[in-house]
Amino acid sequence: MKYSILSLFILLSGCAQNSGIIPMGGETYMVSRQAATGFTGMDTLKAEAMTEAYAQCQKSQKMVKVLETIDAKPPFIFGNFPKTEIRFKCVKEA
Repeated sequence: MKYSILSLFILLSGCAQNSGIIPMGGETYMVSRQAATGFTGMDTLKAEAMTEAYAQCQKSQKMVKVLETIDAKPPFIFGNFPKTEIRFKCVKEA
């Protein structure tokens, strides 16, 4: 069975991973995003992860405080695709 480049790209793009919001305790959370290919930019992944973080903290009318960001390092080949993990805390506005 042969796949064209476009078919393979479409197949792989359905494999992106998103952890959703994972509670870590004490209003602290983690969210991660991973692309299915090396063609997705890291900025896009971070923006999507931060959007989830802001939505989580808005539920309790709090602000996001980023505690740690861990990013995959290039080159993005052989299964090492762009990935970001953000650990954050929901805090009251100062």
